Amino acid sequence: MQESRTLSTGQSQLDEPDDESRWSPVQLAAAQGNLCQVQRLLAQSVDPNEPAKGYYGQTALQAASNNGHLAVVEMLLVAGADVNAPGGNNGGRSAVVLASGAGYMDIVRHLVSAGADIHCPAHPYMGRTPLQAAAEGGHIELLRWLLEQGADINAPAARTLGLTALQAAALNRHADIVEILLHRKAYVNTPAVRYRGFTALQAAAFGGHRRIVRQLLDAGADVNTQGSYYNGYTALSAAAECGHDEVVRMLLDAGADVSLKTGNKKWTAAQIAIFRGQEAITQIFQQIKQMEKIV
Repeated sequence: MQESRTLSTGQSQLDEPDDESRWSPVQLAAAQGNLCQVQRLLAQSVDPNEPAKGYYGQTALQAASNNGHLAVVEMLLVAGADVNAPGGNNGGRSAVVLASGAGYMDIVRHLVSAGADIHCPAHPYMGRTPLQAAAEGGHIELLRWLLEQGADINAPAARTLGLTALQAAALNRHADIVEILLHRKAYVNTPAVRYRGFTALQAAAFGGHRRIVRQLLDAGADVNTQGSYYNGYTALSAAAECGHDEVVRMLLDAGADVSLKTGNKKWTAAQIAIFRGQEAITQIFQQIKQMEKIV
């Protein structure tokens, strides 16, 4: 069934006209799960380790892993494919990271048995560790397995667009994974990375995930932590940005400071709400201002 799964991320990259995203014949065949073509090319002494090209390119092994083609993965490994080869310049995700993000447990296990490094740091730009990728994708059983293999639950996030496992789960509405990670002592207050990051609470507030917001607050999340320098939010301003008035009230009840400014624009949550036309939330802040005048 995995062999016939529709291509998603890999396919969109294959369709890009950008010359920097060129795929070699073996990489293309691997991405499409064309076992016969991969076999034919390898028999012609094609290098299974042709490097990823451009910003978002993938090696043949990465392409097969990303798209769930276990038979192709097995063939490439037998042919000498580098299980830990880096990906393209943007994201740089190894085969095991791509398979973890897509939730292919059988491929992840096979790659790890072949020497894939589950402890490799996240690529600086938009990278993930396998555990972070599994948390982001909501793959509970795979996440549990990686933890059993010793994956670092608190591994640092990528410097740009990076997320720890807990931050990734919170941003993507995976409340059950948030619960697992908190139970296993994931750091609830890991700061957001400097460029376009979130703390776990900011991520949950941005998406309006009330259950996760409550989980994190109960676990001791700091409601007033500063966000990223670039495009960053406090938890309150994140909820205000996206119009989540119930989350705004939850955060205010938890002690959120309405005067805090955030991000490179240095706006308060009220200013963000006004700019975004979030009328219900703007009214909440106006009521607070009026009460402060009365007091």
